[in-house]
Amino acid sequence: MARRDRTRLPEGDDGRTIVNMNVEGMPWFSHRREAPDPTRSDFELTPEQQRAYKWAAIKAALAVALIFGAVFAAFIAFCDFVWFK
Repeated sequence: MARRDRTRLPEGDDGRTIVNMNVEGMPWFSHRREAPDPTRSDFELTPEQQRAYKWAAIKAALAVALIFGAVFAAFIAFCDFVWFK
């Protein structure tokens, strides 16, 4: 069995750590802790992307509010015209 080249990342892997797998009890556990770099910011949105994100959030909130409002109005109409008649 040939040894893998550990310096090369698989295709689609950018090298970022999503979850630290250094768990106590595992054979590879190390007591040394690696502190994350607080100055590193990999996720930045352009102003156009920020505007699209905000507009999508507003549309979603308005859709939920309209659904709740319609259900409330239907309940009031049901109470007024059917239940309390």
